[in-house]
Amino acid sequence: MPGRELTRLRLAITAFFALDGFVFAGWVVRIPDIKEQTQSSASALGLALLGISAGAVLTMTATGRLCRRYGSHPVSVVWTAVLALSVALPPLTHSAAALGAVLLLFGAAYGGVNVAYNSAAVDLVAALRKPVMPSFHAAFSLGGMVGAGLGGLVAGSLSPTRHLLALTLVGLLVTAVAGRTLLRHETPAPPDHRRQPHPRDRRADGRGRGLVVVLGLIALCTAYGEGAMADWGALHLQQDLAASSGTAAAGYACFALAMTVGRLTGTALLQRLGRARTVIAGGGTAAAGMLLGALAPSVWAALLGFAVTGLGLANLFPVAVERAGALAGPSGVAVASTFGYGGMLLGPPAIGFLADWLSLPAALTSVAVLAAIAALIGVVTRGAMR
Repeated sequence: MPGRELTRLRLAITAFFALDGFVFAGWVVRIPDIKEQTQSSASALGLALLGISAGAVLTMTATGRLCRRYGSHPVSVVWTAVLALSVALPPLTHSAAALGAVLLLFGAAYGGVNVAYNSAAVDLVAALRKPVMPSFHAAFSLGGMVGAGLGGLVAGSLSPTRHLLALTLVGLLVTAVAGRTLLRHETPAPPDHRRQPHPRDRRADGRGRGLVVVLGLIALCTAYGEGAMADWGALHLQQDLAASSGTAAAGYACFALAMTVGRLTGTALLQRLGRARTVIAGGGTAAAGMLLGALAPSVWAALLGFAVTGLGLANLFPVAVERAGALAGPSGVAVASTFGYGGMLLGPPAIGFLADWLSLPAALTSVAVLAAIAALIGVVTRGAMR
């Protein structure tokens, strides 16, 4: 495939990653409003939020199979349309049970797009022969930052129903524009043409299969932290530190901005440190940052902690997914993603119950524990990660 066509594909895939972050962050900043609307307790909200991760985990493996059969490009377009439509549903609910049901559909779409997008990105990275995977995840984080920032601005003047309906319209527009590029091009092959249709699926045996699972564990620890920041960060600032709605929304924006910066520099970091040292340094940094964010006595110190956490977590998930995809194609992406969103599956109810049992700040320190575990995995698997 000519270089110009690869550039167009990269731009289209980047746009989809950015849309994913934008839509998800727009939903996240309205969680406090939806909690009030449904009159849910912390534990009931946690169970409702479980619908997102449950739906994602249910569709990820199936999406890997669909990508192998039909290609990641058309699958990406279809799942994006479903994601855009489903984000408008949560404001229409008035109970935790109904909220959980619609979030199951939203989560199914969210899981589908993440496997499809990452599969498309892994193939493009192989064709470009450059470690540019963090740049796609930087687009996701940038979209999240913009979505959270705009959400904070409109939170006081626009109802959740109108806000999330606007996200639907934006999502469908981006799908129509960027989707045309993906549908016009088949999945690119590496320049040396050694890759037959998904031969990496056959290479993921023995030691390789074990490494894919280990990479999945890193993704799990990372996604647990990302999910905690998305679902509980704003509530922590508002409930425990008396922040306003706008400032609470800025908490996730700070986290997303830091992740964007970390991922924009991720290619250079990977070239300099390699995968293993990137994971070790990132996990340690995230653990320290989350301890500050969860236990700080002031809003500004907590915001600083959120930012440090974002820098630390920034490249852990991209490294895990890219390496898993290199080992096993869409199957590897699906395995790592399933483990990752298994972290989100555990996160919302775990933090909700811990918050009811202890306190929300104490519950959030579990993010630091899992980040430290990711760093430890990086140490143990240092040789195999190269």
